[in-house]
Amino acid sequence: MKKVELLSPAGNLEKLKIALNFGADAVYGGVSHFSLRIRSGKEFDYDTFKEGIDYAHSMGKKVYATVNGFPFNSQIELLKKHIIKIASLSPDAIIVATPGVVKLCRELAPQIPIHLSTQANVMNYLDAQVYYDMGVRRIIAAREISLKDVIEIKNKLPDLEIEIFVHGSMCFAYSGRCLISAVQMGRVPNRGSCANDCRFEYELYVANKEHGTLFRIEEQSDIGTYIFNAKDMNLVSHIDEILKSGAIDSLKIEGRTKSSYYAAVTAKAYRNAIDDYYEGKFDANSYQKELHTTKNRGFTDAYLIHRPFEKNDAQNLEYAMSKGSYEVSGLVLEDGEHFLCKYKTYPNEKIEIFTPNNTILPLCNNEIGKIEFIDGVYYITFKQIITKEGKSLESVHSGNVNPIKLPCKLPYLTIFRVQADEEL
Repeated sequence: MKKVELLSPAGNLEKLKIALNFGADAVYGGVSHFSLRIRSGKEFDYDTFKEGIDYAHSMGKKVYATVNGFPFNSQIELLKKHIIKIASLSPDAIIVATPGVVKLCRELAPQIPIHLSTQANVMNYLDAQVYYDMGVRRIIAAREISLKDVIEIKNKLPDLEIEIFVHGSMCFAYSGRCLISAVQMGRVPNRGSCANDCRFEYELYVANKEHGTLFRIEEQSDIGTYIFNAKDMNLVSHIDEILKSGAIDSLKIEGRTKSSYYAAVTAKAYRNAIDDYYEGKFDANSYQKELHTTKNRGFTDAYLIHRPFEKNDAQNLEYAMSKGSYEVSGLVLEDGEHFLCKYKTYPNEKIEIFTPNNTILPLCNNEIGKIEFIDGVYYITFKQIITKEGKSLESVHSGNVNPIKLPCKLPYLTIFRVQADEEL
């Protein structure tokens, strides 16, 4: 049986490696030009993106390059050069959003498969057929699509791969076709520079043209004025239902601009959900428990399972700031013998270890510290905080770039995490 692919965001090289090590089969990302996440794209240049592709391929995994912006006429010649350059790095597919760019990729990089961005908002088999006939091998369906319609597309076009979003930020606009940021801030969402204006708090007013009066509308207590603010998608509890359909080839997690911790937790939670489904031991509560440790705006199961008119829980009217219950305390470096502090670490403090996928850690107890396995969870406690150069510290905090010695060797990119001092 061919397993569904798990596709994670790669906002930079570190996040790319974390996502792959924590369970993703493939990642997506890009260099800033023509990507719908310019902020994360700037964290890659062509050299580091190539490094990420080579790293993924060394693990037998894939990288899809995002070239999914909507170009102006003045950008087309630059776009052509960018497509040729990206293709030379040998990604496993190029993600694009418009028919013109599909045609361009077919001409300039015929050896690279084409995936159609969710921005193209494919909702039916007629549109899917058009893109398939143009050479698209996979469509990333619109977030508004229903599972029933996905199944229908697959029945009509069995050779067309279908990818759906299962987790991450939601946009209040249809398939992200929003211009509020462009109008208010001059930052164009469909060219990757959205200012997230939908997350702002707004005041509402009513005007009387005859009298020239303007009244502020008072909001009900505890309702708030985050009138455009959507909750985050979370479909992990429905993975069994989604996979039983047999119509989905890839499950996609949103979040190239989110944290390394988010990349790790979402990859591991959905990896476990997928594997457990195939092994007949699906347990939605365990995956939800992990996902709720990440910063979020509240969760909704969006529209795949339920139609929009059936839902009344997709908006967060109270706050735009994400909540999260854990802080990343440290990240194990490539040599496996040291970690870099990301928060704060004190001696004799028990810190939870969040491991890459399918990892069994060594237990140890020595003069530097100890690693224990308690009730199914690994913990590390430092007896001493000693730098790589042998200097002893009373504590270490984020911003200190000195590698700190570990009591025993741990896998690269293992995460240390602690309960947050205060949830936002």
